[in-house]
Amino acid sequence: MDIDPADIAHLYRDKYAGDTSADMRDDLIRLGSGEPLAYVIGWIPFLGLSLRLDSHPLIPRPETEWWTEALIAHIREKYTEPISLLDLCAGSGAIGLSVLQAIETANVSFAELSPVHTALIAMNVDENQLDKARATIASGDLFAPFASERFTIIATNPPYIPEGRELDPSVMHYEPHEALFAGSDGLSIVRRIVSDAPDHLLPGGELWMECDNSNAEGAASLMRDRGFSAVEIRNDHYGRPRIVVGYFP
Repeated sequence: MDIDPADIAHLYRDKYAGDTSADMRDDLIRLGSGEPLAYVIGWIPFLGLSLRLDSHPLIPRPETEWWTEALIAHIREKYTEPISLLDLCAGSGAIGLSVLQAIETANVSFAELSPVHTALIAMNVDENQLDKARATIASGDLFAPFASERFTIIATNPPYIPEGRELDPSVMHYEPHEALFAGSDGLSIVRRIVSDAPDHLLPGGELWMECDNSNAEGAASLMRDRGFSAVEIRNDHYGRPRIVVGYFP
């Protein structure tokens, strides 16, 4: 497999601090096999953070960065009192860590199925010198780690790709399938989240949920049926349906 010269330049810059004498032979083998550049470098930038990827969580995408930035702007505009936010299906912790950094009055909880990823989130808190006192990290299935708690906002990038869809080999062969695929229509995890979210939201609480452009309408319908109001589908910066936002009475 041919290696993009731009990827080599990124390796020198982001993994070896510009040291062009660094021994990159193993890195080039990994890139040549199709492994994503972000995994080979070991970290990725996200809204001013440096997110380590040691446990190989889903690599944060620009689409997620786009709506996380919009979420932060919304929090700044709407809330003057401290808020609580749950980053559900947290992976690397990108969404919650960005809120933790940007909103000094936010208490952020992270729920992630895999313990290796929760350990990574803790590492990312430390390496970005974020406030540990406002971060709670726990592993378990969806809401299980926070069964009795309620939040101002639930923000989630759950698995949402329909089974059977062909993806780029670098995604299919290296990124975690459990963070990508969710049943024949891509909504199996979304259904569970929408069903249970009201039990974990404070009055007037909000659910921000990333979706596939093929099932955003379906996700919005599920939210309306569950009693969410003012449900809105927002297009990402590429003009594709990406995020569904709803409010619970």
